[in-house]
Amino acid sequence: MSDRFFEHRALFRFYEELNDFLPPEKRKKAFIYSFNRHPSIKDPIEALGVPHTEVDLIIANGRSVGFDYKLCHADRISVYPVFESMDISPIVRLRKEPLRKSAFIVDVHLGKLARLLRLFGFDTRYGSNDDTEIVRIAVQEKRIILTRDRRLLQRKEVTHGYCIRSSYPELQLKEVIERFDLYSQIKEFSRCTLCNEVVHPINRMDILHRLEPKTAACFNEFYFCPGCERIYWKGSHFKKLRKKIEAVIKDT
Repeated sequence: MSDRFFEHRALFRFYEELNDFLPPEKRKKAFIYSFNRHPSIKDPIEALGVPHTEVDLIIANGRSVGFDYKLCHADRISVYPVFESMDISPIVRLRKEPLRKSAFIVDVHLGKLARLLRLFGFDTRYGSNDDTEIVRIAVQEKRIILTRDRRLLQRKEVTHGYCIRSSYPELQLKEVIERFDLYSQIKEFSRCTLCNEVVHPINRMDILHRLEPKTAACFNEFYFCPGCERIYWKGSHFKKLRKKIEAVIKDT
């Protein structure tokens, strides 16, 4: 539709990783946004393709505003991503709580990421392909939604979420660790990678009947998952996973 059909114009500029959601011609530069009436600022931001969960600070004509700010003709709008290391509490935060909680819900297309997050000790729900159910669980259990579907994050009920950029599970994991500054919360091998329950040590004699003779003879330290009753021990697979964890931490 031609700009002559629009009554108003505003100047927008998006910063840092928010540019990932914009078409190339709008990235890292100011551009004109044409509109009618006076929509809440959240509407044009998402109309441009940026989920509101990715935004932590909006500056309108030099002052910080909330998502309910009404866009006006000739406004100058700057939109910033979530700040993890900078305290912006004196100005308008767009969320009541920070996004650094380490409880997640992952959509059905990110199963490998879910297992990696559990391997690193992060509470991660996974399995539903129903967007409404994902949102319900996220809100009820105060979980951060991880998805590659930006439309899911644009639902008005969603307050905590992140749009995964990479297609590769290990790079996705690095994204999440860096995005939410989770280094100090890593507790590798503390959760079951299958069902997400916290595992705990168990006496070897209590599970001896479930072990292969070679395993029982070579290992003394075992861990038990109360959810799916899986037994873990530090075999050859443990060394491989340890190298993977060290590589991820080293590269982040």
